[in-house]
Amino acid sequence: MTIRLANMIAVAALLAPPAMAQPLPDKPFAEHHLVMQLSDNAQDKQLLVLSVAYNLLKAYDPDKIAIEVVTFGPGIDLLRAENPNRARVDSLIAQGVQFDICMNTVDTLEREGKHVDINPKAVKVQVGVGRILQLTEKGYTLVRP
Repeated sequence: MTIRLANMIAVAALLAPPAMAQPLPDKPFAEHHLVMQLSDNAQDKQLLVLSVAYNLLKAYDPDKIAIEVVTFGPGIDLLRAENPNRARVDSLIAQGVQFDICMNTVDTLEREGKHVDINPKAVKVQVGVGRILQLTEKGYTLVRP
């Protein structure tokens, strides 16, 4: 391959549009893809994440938007079974929002003797930040409310 052809291919790759996000299995027609990060346990942050998800479902056709909330570190408190916002989380899950819990965080807490009772509707991911990385590489927009 000539140097000129190699340069043309490289330029074409740079000008190509970014890859579209892979839809969640239950969101095959989603046109908008959002991942929200929750890494602290402040009640106002939890409420903000829930509010943003709810407002997006109102603003867009729920079949046209894929929303995934990834919790890690102290942010996993939102997905504890006894969290006061559990009914809101469950309602959003019923509307198609996915809530992920970082199992590295859970495992660390349990090694320290702190039992974590997880909302059974939460999706367990081994590495929360890794999940955010996977989603952003697939074209999801990252928001940290």
